[in-house]
Amino acid sequence: MGTDIHGFIECRWDRWLDEDDREWFQAVDLSHLYNGRDYAAFGCLFGVRDTGSFRPIADHRGLPPDVSTEVLADFESWSDETHGESWISWAEWQAVDWAELSNEVDGCVHEFRRGSDGGWKLHGRNSGLSRFAELSGLTTARQLYSAGSVFPENTEWPDGDRLFRVGRLRRKDAVPDSEWGAVWSVMRTLAHLHGGEGVRLVVWFDN
Repeated sequence: MGTDIHGFIECRWDRWLDEDDREWFQAVDLSHLYNGRDYAAFGCLFGVRDTGSFRPIADHRGLPPDVSTEVLADFESWSDETHGESWISWAEWQAVDWAELSNEVDGCVHEFRRGSDGGWKLHGRNSGLSRFAELSGLTTARQLYSAGSVFPENTEWPDGDRLFRVGRLRRKDAVPDSEWGAVWSVMRTLAHLHGGEGVRLVVWFDN
């Protein structure tokens, strides 16, 4: 059974208000910005599904005690199947070392494409598997989808302007801009108004 993420970006209006008067408000439904099911990202950010590759940034914190009334109402409308409630502020996101390598070799083979600067750029995980099967000699789907457990780390298969490699993910690869860029862009924009501690992503999961 698959696991899906739900949640909202919240912001807190701090300007001209005393600490006791500051209140969080719902800003944007996460579903408008992200509609994927990426377990590497879920694990890297919140410790859900993929729990071995990275130390989670915001592991099962629960809902914030001062969560906005709108977000709390939406959360409570879900069934009892929800789990993994957590949140991360924009300030925390900015402090993350996105170049950090994972703790273990990725089970997926990585496909790289040569960039305009001549260097290799990650194109996808378990992508181009038909061609990878020809290069690697693997014949079963089970082996193809878990090449990281079949071949040693850093095993490579050059293929012209692309390259297949068994290796470790960086945090930035586990949470790629191609999928999460819109989320970070909205949070960054709101942080210009509310500050890094005044913008956060609140999430929960269901199976």
